[in-house]
Amino acid sequence: MTKMVIEKGVHADIDELARLYDDLNDFLDSDINHPGWIKGVYPVRQIAEAGINEQHLHVVRQEGRIIGSIILNHHPEPAYNKASWGIESDYSKIFVIHTLVVHPDFLKAGVGKKLISFACELGKELHMKAIRLDVYENNIPAIKLYEKFGFNYIDTVDLGLGDYGLHRFRLYEKIL
Repeated sequence: MTKMVIEKGVHADIDELARLYDDLNDFLDSDINHPGWIKGVYPVRQIAEAGINEQHLHVVRQEGRIIGSIILNHHPEPAYNKASWGIESDYSKIFVIHTLVVHPDFLKAGVGKKLISFACELGKELHMKAIRLDVYENNIPAIKLYEKFGFNYIDTVDLGLGDYGLHRFRLYEKIL
């Protein structure tokens, strides 16, 4: 298997990322949609544009093709404020994972693991105190991945996405 390389996303990646999001949502429509994502709602091109403009989006490439991506920033959802986290800190020292995606052709190929490992390594390198995330409560594959990497369950919250049938999200934290 060819090596996977993670690098910061650039503006030239936006079209490919938008296609990746659409391909993944099309796949989820035909399979079990664990994350509850909806084509045209989330994730969408504007997510990639914002992540790249803010320099928070990273891509995984294999043979030049983007096969996954992750956004690591310091912007929690408002519902995070209701949780009792394992470590107290302002968000300048905490990474929040958003929009971790893997192309459907590469599911179960270790891309998600590579992205989580990268997030943890970068967090340590940049002296972050913790990494936090939210995950839809029915997204069992993602929950298992996060728990395998030592993320601790903190609480279950409502992120205000009930109109899309997404009521309960699990919050996780990994102290670095």
